Amino acid sequence: MTTPTSGTTLGRDLTLGILGGGQLAQMLALAAIPLGVRVTVLEPDPQAPARLCARHLHAPYTDPAGLDELAACDAVTLEFENIPVEALAALEGRVPVRPAGSLLARSKHRAREKQALRDAGATTAPFEIIEAEGDLNGALERVGGRGILKTSELGYDGKGQARVNTDAEARAAWAELGRVPCVLEGFVPFEREVSLAVARTPSGQVAFGPLVENVHRGGILRTSVYPAHVPDGTAARARELARAVADAWNLEGLITLEFFVLPGGDLLVNEVAPRVHNSGHLTQDGGGISQFEAQVRAVLGLPLSDWAPLHPTAMLNVVGVDGPDGQPLEPDWAAIDAVSGTRVHLYHKAHRHGRKVGHVNLVAPDAPQLRANLARLEALIP
Repeated sequence: MTTPTSGTTLGRDLTLGILGGGQLAQMLALAAIPLGVRVTVLEPDPQAPARLCARHLHAPYTDPAGLDELAACDAVTLEFENIPVEALAALEGRVPVRPAGSLLARSKHRAREKQALRDAGATTAPFEIIEAEGDLNGALERVGGRGILKTSELGYDGKGQARVNTDAEARAAWAELGRVPCVLEGFVPFEREVSLAVARTPSGQVAFGPLVENVHRGGILRTSVYPAHVPDGTAARARELARAVADAWNLEGLITLEFFVLPGGDLLVNEVAPRVHNSGHLTQDGGGISQFEAQVRAVLGLPLSDWAPLHPTAMLNVVGVDGPDGQPLEPDWAAIDAVSGTRVHLYHKAHRHGRKVGHVNLVAPDAPQLRANLARLEALIP
């Protein structure tokens, strides 16, 4: 961690603007309040979760009056990637936007992101850029014969992608995805998936979150566990790569890197999220500061330090699931409360199949107890 040369101090009457008002904005606002920071969110959804703990500007992201309100804040940050570029352009030069619009443009476009990662010294899976049907000729063979075709933009939680094993499957998948620009990634035989967040203040102070091990189900994150079960040296290597990316991209704010761990412990960077990440939710309850407080501090230039749980910690997502009769399947909340070390976080969002509506964090005195309690918890959440 570097020492800041300058920055904001606590105790000032600070204001933070957020583009987006979903559950991440809600949790950012809840982390900001104890720091004396007032939060304003610009969000078109009238039922935005963040409205419960922040000033809610109910308007489109490109609304001139709403953007004027955000421009009056000390700084603006992002809740998610898919903010219209027009909104960022309207704020440019009027208020610090952290991470910057240039970093957002890079991270939200898979082809640009992968090339920028390589330029920063990180290794990625082999990939081919697919912008026209002719680009598919020989592309699958060049990435190793098996791959995943992903839309260059607007894909998340398993959406906008398809596994392909033959040229015919690749062509059919490209048509199914709408013949939009895509990236064909070579299939990587990884052992596990992990993630790590890095924050950087405007003065250049850098700090890191924990290395977290992740398991997905149906393309959606199911569980995250700290500490990650990885070879010695993997966590240090993840920090090296995260610092290299943060410095090369001139980060101000917080980003999260998702990695594939290869046999032997080598790391490939899979994706970068220009914000707090679902896998970092477990930092809310393991002791120490959370990823949300880290982003608030980094964006406003407040003093920053590494953040990681002080105890073994896990997170399990609560996702809308429909039963055979089409009715929602509810978790067994009473039994969840009875599992030692649990803490429930609900987002005040209406049920929809496949929608993230909350998460449960779990803390235990040691890793074996954590794994045992997590198995109990998984049985209680559809």
